[in-house]
Amino acid sequence: METDTVVVGNGPSAMILSYILHGWIPFYSSDPPHPDPLLDTKLKSASNLLDLDVDELTAHFAASRLSYSTQALPINVLLDTLVRPSLDTEESGNISNVQWRHMPEKAISHLVFGNSPNPGGQWTEEPSGASWDIQTLSYAAMLSLPGYSFADHHKKGTGQDLAPFTRPARREIAEYFRVYPTAVHIDHVFRCGEELNGISRTANGFYIKSHDLHCKRLVLASGIFSEILAPLPILQPILQTQPTPTVPLLVVGSGFTAADAIISASPDQKIIHVFKWAPEDRPSPLRACHQQAYPEYAGVYRQMKKAALAVDGVPSRRSKPRRGLSNAFLESRQWDEVYEGLSNVEITAVEIEDGLAQVTFRRTDGTTFSRAVKGLVYAAGRRGSLGYLDTKLRTEILKHNNLDSDAVTMQSLRAQAIDDLEVAPGVHIIGSLTGDSLVRFAYGGCVYAAGHLIEGREKQRVTRSACSSAASIQAHSLSLPVMNGIDGHHIYPSDIPEVTREDTVSKVSTVSSSQGWWHTLAHMWKDFLR
Repeated sequence: METDTVVVGNGPSAMILSYILHGWIPFYSSDPPHPDPLLDTKLKSASNLLDLDVDELTAHFAASRLSYSTQALPINVLLDTLVRPSLDTEESGNISNVQWRHMPEKAISHLVFGNSPNPGGQWTEEPSGASWDIQTLSYAAMLSLPGYSFADHHKKGTGQDLAPFTRPARREIAEYFRVYPTAVHIDHVFRCGEELNGISRTANGFYIKSHDLHCKRLVLASGIFSEILAPLPILQPILQTQPTPTVPLLVVGSGFTAADAIISASPDQKIIHVFKWAPEDRPSPLRACHQQAYPEYAGVYRQMKKAALAVDGVPSRRSKPRRGLSNAFLESRQWDEVYEGLSNVEITAVEIEDGLAQVTFRRTDGTTFSRAVKGLVYAAGRRGSLGYLDTKLRTEILKHNNLDSDAVTMQSLRAQAIDDLEVAPGVHIIGSLTGDSLVRFAYGGCVYAAGHLIEGREKQRVTRSACSSAASIQAHSLSLPVMNGIDGHHIYPSDIPEVTREDTVSKVSTVSSSQGWWHTLAHMWKDFLR
């Protein structure tokens, strides 16, 4: 079995890339013009977004009056602002400067493989310790894919227009991603619930041992969130206990997953929250959550900060809460009664007796104390894996980074992504493997990879066409079989990748002239063999 390209992973980035590889090509649309007039001017002369000079187009971003991200890759920032130019400043999230044109002749044969049973990757997994109905961090427009937006999906299901700045439930997004490939007619290339392994490089591309499949190019879209970090061995016994509202649930973690578990818990559920507190060196990502946009996450962070400052003996500067800090979430439970935050403590012992876990903690000053808990949410993070690649190919991609393990994190391939998303010949990375984990920033890498794949395929077509034409003319002139070379070896057009159409026309014209056609023909074959 053979296909041109294999995409590993079936999450949002894989779906965006597949949409483009089906021949849906993005072009810049200046109706209306982009809010950045300089960018608008630059793109009017280069509307095909598969062929971009990213450095030239983004050179002015740092000095622009618009707020461009300085954390994401330039290509990802560029496509994000084109797909959703006014999302952060206007209520209309459906305005776009990208027009998707169907050009079937550009399509590339490909297959998309993913471990998850449905399209959507990690989004299809039931949240650990959290509710399916918890709201997403991103607005619906930031999670929308080309050709069939979440707003389209919402209207199809409810008959109602989507309200501006909607944060959908995770359940809703999982369902949207599940039906997306069918909605845009790309579902026939998706192979969900299938695990690839033993991918190796060959002379002509790659071989996937698990599926006896050959491909010419490989796109890694498996992400950095595919594997949940397991609880430390000392904590494993707590998993045997069942949570009850009257006995605290132990939540371990400083980020969004831990916060999701706290937010999803019933208002009367007692919680002991163990977290790292290092606001200067490694602050919790919850700190960036605005009070109005993300009141529940800001509320959890406020409780964490309050607990950490109490341990450090820092008195409150205000006897009354500041106006505007309270919200419906904070007022939904009696925090002093149900929440206990423990910052920078170490768990030193766990004993199970009669379905109750007695946990011993050690403070930074060496003192210890104990708490009884039932149930555990361990939210210390996730990581990805390149274990589906054989050792040689994995080493080629990772280079000097983490060669003793197949695990990948946000930083594993970031430096290479900054340099080029083609991290090895014929191998591209997209999605969170690039170091940008938000769906809104997936477009850039997908457009970049698709541009390379389509351009490479078209060059190959020109090469084969040119070589075939030249070989036919030469064979006719010499009365020799087309595939016979001047040195007696067989020659195939695919073995001559660098010949262009212009080169061939020039050489064929020379052959047809009366000036030493045999000498010219011999030199032409030598050029082909180089």
